[in-house]
Amino acid sequence: MISYELVLEAADRLRKRVLQTELIASPHFSEHLGVPVLLKCENLQKTGAFKLRGALNFMTARDRAGLARGVTAASAGNHAQGVAFGADLLGIPARIFMPETTPPQKVQATRDLGAEVVLTGANFDESYDAALADSEQSGTVFIHPFDDPLVIAGQGTIGLEILKSLPDVGTVVVPIGGGGLIAGIATAIKATHPRVRIIGVETASAPSMYQAVKTGRRCTVSLAQTIADGIAVKTAGKVTLPIIRDLVDEIVLVQEEEIALAIVALLEKSKLLVEGAGAVTLAALLNNRVSDLQGKTVCLLSGGNIDVRTLSVVVERALLAAGRYLKLRIQLEDLPGALARLAGDIAASQANINLINHDRRSKGLGLGRTEVHLVLETRGQEHAAAVLAQLRERGYRLEVE
Repeated sequence: MISYELVLEAADRLRKRVLQTELIASPHFSEHLGVPVLLKCENLQKTGAFKLRGALNFMTARDRAGLARGVTAASAGNHAQGVAFGADLLGIPARIFMPETTPPQKVQATRDLGAEVVLTGANFDESYDAALADSEQSGTVFIHPFDDPLVIAGQGTIGLEILKSLPDVGTVVVPIGGGGLIAGIATAIKATHPRVRIIGVETASAPSMYQAVKTGRRCTVSLAQTIADGIAVKTAGKVTLPIIRDLVDEIVLVQEEEIALAIVALLEKSKLLVEGAGAVTLAALLNNRVSDLQGKTVCLLSGGNIDVRTLSVVVERALLAAGRYLKLRIQLEDLPGALARLAGDIAASQANINLINHDRRSKGLGLGRTEVHLVLETRGQEHAAAVLAQLRERGYRLEVE
């Protein structure tokens, strides 16, 4: 159902319609990991994510008359924008079903491309059921986000671009949600370069493909809250699973804090804005999840559609995890000068007070006591530990929050 030839056909259709995204060498991550690392920047694609490729290939491969009634899709955001972009390009109506928890930025971006957005369901799977039922009733064409040969072939064009830019690539690390992206890339690369290692990465909050490959059958997993919402899929794809089982060398899992740290690392070291689903690949590399990196390693950044509110939370979480923010609760005697003394001791430790709240009314405080909540800026884990040690040496009763 999916073949190398199908990917080549997709490349012909998409050549003038999508960007051939940059493959950027990263000296910082290369030095850190001990292998040449290159970043494939699908976050810089026209719609901010790779999904445009599969959706547009699906639509342009079909008879135009068959699309006259329009298209319907379900998406957490990026497939929605890909379908909306393609429908606008072809002049056909599009209705997109998205989870109620979809970030507002992704919803508005889809509407800006001319699509009708229906917010329904707590997650992708519930939106998918609603979209499929609506498509059957209205007679529109349903575009699956990952479990369709034409969609998979469109995503596989990324693999062709990697080989064109880097013929001696050794390892390619790819995010996994439903599996369409990695199935397409693996099909494109393994056909001519079978020794290239293809590594898939899922968030531990949604390990559907990891479990499916491990057990040998599709299963439904429980979803936890994740910043990698673009790959939060309950059930692995029916079409994608056998391809991944045959062609992908390894699937690994990453944790939420690791994803947050990878987002911040990409901002600071590469000046690239990447969403959670797109940053899982770098998170896997930075946390030594991949067992054997061979030669030049391509880290696929699959998308950059992250809203500002989410980004601010992610940055704060990452800084906390890295020890660059330190949240403390300290009890003091309620006497003149006590707070000034604390501020002086913090200054002596070379930490900077980012936020302070002085509270005399906390439940459980004894008479004559007060409580101070602090957020301190520190230089990292070692400095944070030194700050705590110095404050304890000076007799402060404190708790790390």
